[in-house]
Amino acid sequence: MSFLDDVAVMLGRAPRKAKRHTDAAEIAHGRKRGKGLEVTRLLEVLAAAPKSHTWRNRRWAVLISVNLLFVFSFWLDIQVLEGSLTASRFLGFHLADVYSSGLIMLSEKHVAVNLVIGSATVLLLWGLIGGRSFCSWACIYHLVAEWAESLHLKLAAAGIVSDHVLHRGIRSLLWVLFAALAFATGQALFLTLNPIGILSRALIYGPSLALGWVLLLLAFEVVYSRRAWCCYLCPIGLTYGVLGAATPVRVRYNLERCAHEGECRKVCEVPHVLEMTIKGRAPDTRVDVGPDCTRCGLCVDACPTRSLEFEVKGLSRLL
Repeated sequence: MSFLDDVAVMLGRAPRKAKRHTDAAEIAHGRKRGKGLEVTRLLEVLAAAPKSHTWRNRRWAVLISVNLLFVFSFWLDIQVLEGSLTASRFLGFHLADVYSSGLIMLSEKHVAVNLVIGSATVLLLWGLIGGRSFCSWACIYHLVAEWAESLHLKLAAAGIVSDHVLHRGIRSLLWVLFAALAFATGQALFLTLNPIGILSRALIYGPSLALGWVLLLLAFEVVYSRRAWCCYLCPIGLTYGVLGAATPVRVRYNLERCAHEGECRKVCEVPHVLEMTIKGRAPDTRVDVGPDCTRCGLCVDACPTRSLEFEVKGLSRLL
């Protein structure tokens, strides 16, 4: 899939089946066509595969540590990481969310140097690590929504609720809408509604009435649409995904190892990025997962055949 195709999928277009496969991919698909792995062999693979939470545990440790560093810096007045997730200073270096900074400058119709510097620093960081890595490795709302998702899955298994898929193009529409409103009204409305900023500030400085909106959003995700904010609505996630589309850090798929049992897609919050794991879809034997991937590692942990692994482009896979 080309870069433009990746971006189009991020903006809401449905993934398309590859028109052509490499010779190596055709050979691999040919071996699997009709029967794939025998059912008994597949069951053996699944039964023998250890249930791992390695990458999830690493991610939770990093995410919690980052957010607690905000808390300790404020309460202990050590001035290491000041501010919140939307705008901060790390050891004196300005950090600013790219989308939020853009909205502020649009609303004020003024280019603020500190916001430009902070956005450039953040862009460099997440551009190297992987744009939407921010979502799963730093965003406090992502962690809380992940816990809410566990409740949703339990209720769904009991038949109490069901998941309703929304169109991913909604977040592209919201991205444009909030930008247009900021320019037209002089108010960055998104900053008032952004659950990431609300939760981050509540954790650091104490709760406010704005937490009510976050609780309503989480309730909506539990009873109606699984991970709605992260999957279908968040303009920040869309921004970082596009800006980090060419990152050297990626999850890579190995067609030859894959048993096509679908465990990866069951745990993925953005399963459209794993379309290549569906039997007959991969255009090559090695395929990079698209930029909408949050690099959360859940698919890597879930895959019983190790067909999905973290890699740094030009280097070996990550441990």
